[in-house]
Amino acid sequence: MALDLWQIDAFTDRPYRGNPAAVCLLHERKSDEWMQNVAAEMNLAETAFLLRTEEGFGLRWFTPAIEVDLCGHATLASAHFLWEEGHLKPRATARFETRSGLLTAHRKDGWITLDFPATPATTEAPPPGLVEALGKTPTWFAKSRFDYLAVYDDEATIRALTPDLALLSRFPVRGVIVTGPGSTAENDFVSRFFAPAAGVPEDPVTGSAHCTLGPYWGDRTGKQDLVGYQASKRGGTVKVGLRGDRCLLAGQAVTVR
Repeated sequence: MALDLWQIDAFTDRPYRGNPAAVCLLHERKSDEWMQNVAAEMNLAETAFLLRTEEGFGLRWFTPAIEVDLCGHATLASAHFLWEEGHLKPRATARFETRSGLLTAHRKDGWITLDFPATPATTEAPPPGLVEALGKTPTWFAKSRFDYLAVYDDEATIRALTPDLALLSRFPVRGVIVTGPGSTAENDFVSRFFAPAAGVPEDPVTGSAHCTLGPYWGDRTGKQDLVGYQASKRGGTVKVGLRGDRCLLAGQAVTVR
């Protein structure tokens, strides 16, 4: 049977921007090794594997190196794929059974909104060598369930960072989020995300990182609804809605043909 595999750019409304994900619709269960090999072959930040279930779809995410517990852009890409290819009715809610529990997605006016668990960060001292790896001392540092969070004073600093990725890969976390306030009225904050230990040197747009960024910037600004821009080379916009212990992440997606 031919492999049902699509490439979709997430958190963007234009091809070749945002974060590319491969989406693979499975017709039968596959081994972990097989899925990891496919993800390595695709060599994108994430490859998503979907398998229909009674309640919706099972969803797993693999980088070229490891399986991860939560991924925003590949979930957004998966939902986009299911609607665009007719596997879900246009107004249906996408339901995903994942390692992070049940995740849902719905779409309206060209935007897809994901319902994800919030992963707020708590203050802690940077581990030895982390500041040197980043190349600049943050004004605040914390750790979430998955990642380190380093806060800086301005957008220019975020864009100019050139961290030592070999050093960053030694730390026992999924990745390092760096963030600062946005410099325009369109964006409440900007960020970048480095995950060399997970096989992703710099992720173009990281939806799940906004489950940490949203609570931080919500506390700092007093806002429940924010707009973040991930200032990678490809770039992408993520709208974040804070709803108790959940984060609503909204973005757009396009299929690359």
